[in-house]
Amino acid sequence: MKTIRLGTSGPQVSQFGIGAMSFAGIYGDATFAESHAVLDACRAAGATHIDTSNVYGMGRSEEIIGDWFKQRPGARADIVLATKAGIARGNERPRNNDPDYLEACLDESLTRLGVDHVDLFYIHRYDAAHSPEDVAGTLKRLIDAGKTRAVGFSEIAPSTLRRAWTECPIAAVQSEYSLSTRAPELGLSQACAKLGTTLVAFSPVGRSFLTDAPFSHARAQSHAFLANNPRFMEPNYSANITATDRFRRLAADMELPAAALAIAWVISRGKHVLPIPGTKNTAHLAELLRGTEVTLTAEDLDRIEAVLPVGWAHGDRYSDVQWQGPERFS
Repeated sequence: MKTIRLGTSGPQVSQFGIGAMSFAGIYGDATFAESHAVLDACRAAGATHIDTSNVYGMGRSEEIIGDWFKQRPGARADIVLATKAGIARGNERPRNNDPDYLEACLDESLTRLGVDHVDLFYIHRYDAAHSPEDVAGTLKRLIDAGKTRAVGFSEIAPSTLRRAWTECPIAAVQSEYSLSTRAPELGLSQACAKLGTTLVAFSPVGRSFLTDAPFSHARAQSHAFLANNPRFMEPNYSANITATDRFRRLAADMELPAAALAIAWVISRGKHVLPIPGTKNTAHLAELLRGTEVTLTAEDLDRIEAVLPVGWAHGDRYSDVQWQGPERFS
């Protein structure tokens, strides 16, 4: 398993992590046993990064991970653990970066996780009621309090990252990044590389489009998020299946699962890029992990680009409602 440094001075971490929203999130819940099996397989493979949030299942994902730590003495020492806060569900104020609110959320997360600190604490959604500098100052105080070792932001613009960095080193920025969503190449990836910030890529297999078993339209319609996501609405859905069929054929020609090829592509974007796919089952995890063993050549990358050129996806990655919170940039 390849490793990279988290931020400029953080721990070495595998260049692959598990996104734990799949344990309790927008695609439904997994059982404790299913989730623990995924975590066990990650640990056995040397994947040392677990990413979760206080809003995944309203704390359920963190509880699952906390129970896994409890049942596996010594596992915590092997893991670089991240969680997030800043989304205020069921509140007239959907994003809240107030210092007291963030610290209270982190304290609750630590209780659910059964730990005294996390290795990385993110602002899940930036709240423009505060300046980036002020939010970074809040995060620095949480480091000083010993509740997190490093800090990050999710779904922000490069300009916000640069401003936050003036107050506190930002170890990681999380953003959707895959062959189907390449917006980070419009400055965010470059800013991360320059500052020494790790770019943590969520949804690296395009919410299933870049796998050998993409969600059926019927299954997508059974999940509220996907049912209202432009890429999973007709006629976009069928057009995206047709487009990614070319990628699946290419992966088969290369004797790889499509998911493995998608992960290998993300890793090829730079030593500062860390994909965090999510899954509920160990068979799919094995396909994802296969991607960490692949080094793509220039010819391989050209072939991928030929079947899925920049801008191939039909429909925006979010609906108007889903865009409330993430920062757009160009």
